[in-house]
Amino acid sequence: MQGKRIERVATLIKHELASVFARGLRDPRIGFVTVTDVQVSDDLKHARVFYSVLGTEEKKAETAEGLEQARGFLQRDLAHNLKLRFTPRLSFCQDASLEEGMKIDGIIKKIHEEQ
Repeated sequence: MQGKRIERVATLIKHELASVFARGLRDPRIGFVTVTDVQVSDDLKHARVFYSVLGTEEKKAETAEGLEQARGFLQRDLAHNLKLRFTPRLSFCQDASLEEGMKIDGIIKKIHEEQ
């Protein structure tokens, strides 16, 4: 039963953060961010947010720094909109799976062109 609640809270956090990023943050360091996944701890105290950013390595580093600076604002926004007893402490992790998928897709296309 607890597993379903954790999944629901993770989905709510993912949707809420996605809408905040879609509206835009004032920090110019944060580029076009896509929330790919959210993992919430069993006690609902911590949430790991996986995100992807397109751009150069410099832009990705700036976005990571901007997200760390905006963590308090984002947690406060979650607390206000989700009405949970405890708002999970957010930690951000860059998700490289999108880039890896694009590399694999490029390799497959190259193989098909050679045949």
